Amino acid sequence: MNTFTAVIHKEDNLYVAECPEIGTASQGETIEEAVINLKEATELYLEEFPLNPIPRSILTTFKVSANA
Repeated sequence: MNTFTAVIHKEDNLYVAECPEIGTASQGETIEEAVINLKEATELYLEEFPLNPIPRSILTTFKVSANA
């Protein structure tokens, strides 16, 4: 079993979930639904395109001046 990252943002009335390691994306009316749909999309993708070893992503935050 592999662990992947889900990046989630809201667009209008839907939550969009993306997996940066694989490049899959999905959506749902709730965060939970978006993640479940992303998991399914990723599993289907990996059935067609098996996973090559990839390094884990590093997630961080940074600040930018409002005047930039």
